[in-house]
Amino acid sequence: MERELGELQFLDIVGVVAEAFKILRSAAKLLCAITLTLLLPLSFAILGHSLISEPLFKKILRNKLLLPYEEGTSMEKETLHKLYVEIGELFLFEAAYISFVFAFSLLSTAAVVYTVASVYTRKELTYARVMSVVPRVWKRLIVTFLWYFAVMLAYYVAVLFAVFWLILIIGKENLKSGRFFFGLLVITIISFSVHVYIGMVWHVACVVSVLEERWGLGAMKKSKDLIKGWRGTALALNILYLLIMGGIGWFFQYGVVHGRYHQIGAGEMTANAALLVALQCGFNLLWWLVQSVFYFVCKSFHHESIDKSALSDHLEAYRGLYMPLKDNNIQLEHFDP
Repeated sequence: MERELGELQFLDIVGVVAEAFKILRSAAKLLCAITLTLLLPLSFAILGHSLISEPLFKKILRNKLLLPYEEGTSMEKETLHKLYVEIGELFLFEAAYISFVFAFSLLSTAAVVYTVASVYTRKELTYARVMSVVPRVWKRLIVTFLWYFAVMLAYYVAVLFAVFWLILIIGKENLKSGRFFFGLLVITIISFSVHVYIGMVWHVACVVSVLEERWGLGAMKKSKDLIKGWRGTALALNILYLLIMGGIGWFFQYGVVHGRYHQIGAGEMTANAALLVALQCGFNLLWWLVQSVFYFVCKSFHHESIDKSALSDHLEAYRGLYMPLKDNNIQLEHFDP
């Protein structure tokens, strides 16, 4: 990173993205290798998930609809057996899919964030070195993700409770009234805002987990403090991320998964799939570059000066070359503007 840390606080959204592109250019070969080995399989799995899950679900639904008509006949037992087998296949596929996406998401995050920090400290990196470090960083990210999952679970429970409470107040007989829809709209807006905010905190917490001696709940708390004063930028970045990812997913469904229903040929569907997987792959890479830059921007805004040698030693500690530093050594010291 050519820019001094103190200058980063003056960046806007465009500046943050531009800084991410600078890092991309400075470590293009390494980031390309990370993209091909980690982000490409991840993007293919996420987009290609429905290519397998939808046919399985349709088979289950078809056999479920057949059961009432075959009740008491010789076909009932066979259809019931098929139904159980198909449900088992869907369950195993979903379990494998979630495990794969979970693992590769955290591995990709660890690799990209570690690379950005190494570029910032001007450390020479190789693909083998990054891959040797990633498993150690990954453990921290798992703990942070589990706390994020717990927070999101509590959030969903709260949303369900709010909807249930609204139904009790309005009454079941008034579920088509304007008051109910207005209350539901308010709950939706608030819950979406909270959802995006939790996502903002988690994304920065992932960077904190790699670059500081904090992970889990400690990383989430640190992230929450860091984005103070930058919530608007973080909100805009996260909404933009959700919109782009949602758009890529929609086009994949339209032009690939349901391409035959829209009279799209096999060759064109293959081209669409390749293009959209490449787009998601590249965008995911850019997203974690942006989040890493945004972490340093927030540090700069809060007047926390980074000791590059301490950060360098912290990164080397993952490789076992240095003893892990205490939080007050790696943690950035405060200074008055």
